[in-house]
Amino acid sequence: MDLSLQKKLASKILRVGKDRIWIDPNKIQDASKALSRSDILDLIDKGIIKTKSVRGQSRTWANYIKEQKKKGRRRGVGSRRGDRTARLNKKENWIKRIRAIRKLLRELKEKNIIDKKLYRELYKKAKSNEFKSKRAILIYLKDLGILKNEKEVLNK
Repeated sequence: MDLSLQKKLASKILRVGKDRIWIDPNKIQDASKALSRSDILDLIDKGIIKTKSVRGQSRTWANYIKEQKKKGRRRGVGSRRGDRTARLNKKENWIKRIRAIRKLLRELKEKNIIDKKLYRELYKKAKSNEFKSKRAILIYLKDLGILKNEKEVLNK
């Protein structure tokens, strides 16, 4: 039985698409007799015509991918979008690096490997981004002749 007219009228009344109109399969005879808006409104009031709820998008796959990423999968070169700084903020990277360098400088000062004056000088050089890493400082100190072996400092 063709109920396209009833569905069209109901969709206009309920302000939804035709696909979201549900007509009770047991009461199709009553629905087919309804030809006006007032007839359709009566059927809506009786519960013979209803709107289907909006179909959402399942989160199953999204949750699965999230679990995979938590384990460290799906993070290879081919899965990356954006450059390195988009994935690891420049500022956060700088903070991480400078804290490690300053910690090393403090340790060297406390062990009396460097004096206060040299500590200040190295601190300022670190601040001006002269040292790329802790290792760079140790190599610099080795070149100055203050350190004999960088590994000694790291092991202590």
